[in-house]
Amino acid sequence: MARINAGRFTHRHSGELVVFLIGMRINRPWRPDLWLPVFFAMPRMLAELLREPGSGLLGFRFTVGSSGPVIVQYWDSVDKLYAYAGAPASEHRPAWTDFNRRARKSPGVVGIWHETFQVNRAESMYVSMPAQGLGQATELVLVGPRGERAQDRLAGAQ
Repeated sequence: MARINAGRFTHRHSGELVVFLIGMRINRPWRPDLWLPVFFAMPRMLAELLREPGSGLLGFRFTVGSSGPVIVQYWDSVDKLYAYAGAPASEHRPAWTDFNRRARKSPGVVGIWHETFQVNRAESMYVSMPAQGLGQATELVLVGPRGERAQDRLAGAQ
């Protein structure tokens, strides 16, 4: 079980911060032969990114929403995110090619989506929690006396 950090924590990060959300929607659950390959492509990409310290991926978290799985990724550069997506030798390229081939053969079985956010400032709070999310992807720090309020943390006062 993950170690619980007793107390009030926030994250600390300087420099560019990009939040990338990517998800899939299983439109025909009775066709796992067509949507499982899409689902299993992401772990290969994440493993590849985590093996390369300069990839730009700071961390990620996997969630399941009402319409399917979602991965929240934290990146240190939008340029690195786009470079990975376009790199011919990356795991992304064959996964994207395979998805498009399958989508043409069996349209509508599975959908994918993504959203990219360049973040100027971010505020976080973790109370009696293991490191997770942005705090796990960057640096988890105790909330200082000047960081008690969310407004103060967002303004950078710790």
